[in-house]
Amino acid sequence: MSTPGRYRWLKKTGILLLIFCIVFFGYVEMANINSKQMSYRQKVLKAVYPAWMWWSRLRGINRTELFNKTIQPPISFYTLKATLNNGKELDFASLKGKNVLLVNTASDCGYTDQYEDLQKLYEKYDKSLVIIAFPSNDFKEQEKGTDEEIASFCKLNYGVSFPLMKKSVVIKNNQQNEVFQWLTDPAKNGWNSKLPSWNFCKYLVNEDGMLTNYFGSSISPLSKDVLTAIGGN
Repeated sequence: MSTPGRYRWLKKTGILLLIFCIVFFGYVEMANINSKQMSYRQKVLKAVYPAWMWWSRLRGINRTELFNKTIQPPISFYTLKATLNNGKELDFASLKGKNVLLVNTASDCGYTDQYEDLQKLYEKYDKSLVIIAFPSNDFKEQEKGTDEEIASFCKLNYGVSFPLMKKSVVIKNNQQNEVFQWLTDPAKNGWNSKLPSWNFCKYLVNEDGMLTNYFGSSISPLSKDVLTAIGGN
């Protein structure tokens, strides 16, 4: 390519990139017109969430599903206790008779917009389902906020009204949250050893305290499979 030709190509490319940036930044702002106290990274992640979910489905990323309908837990789910975001204790014995969806969450993740879907799910099954979020900084440090910052972020941007737990560790080490020890140890739950592979993995416990389902991060809380699992329990 001659020098004048190379110059024209670079000029056209630069103009196209400029137009793309202007359009993209405009889209990000429009997608976040009601967002509050979000970093620009969080705004971008929220704006591209639909595209990211489509890509995850296309590539089969974080789409593992596991289920169990017969194996009872050796250790009762209702013996567990955990600390809420506000420092109070949640005794899982109070959850008897309801389905419980337990989700490890983060504020700076490509799946963070699932908070909105989780809230819709919570409202849809408000009489029969409890959703419990476990904020964690385990995956690429995508939850660096304090418990107070996490609660404010979830309330302002997603209207979250389901229980948020104190930030903790969900991966397997000596600091792993007791609840996730139960969810990922077959000696305790009866069958499942699957750890969270990323933020927003979902574990469903039925109204009798039996762990019935695991859903990977890229499976929407409002997906047909999740709704069927909840409705079928």
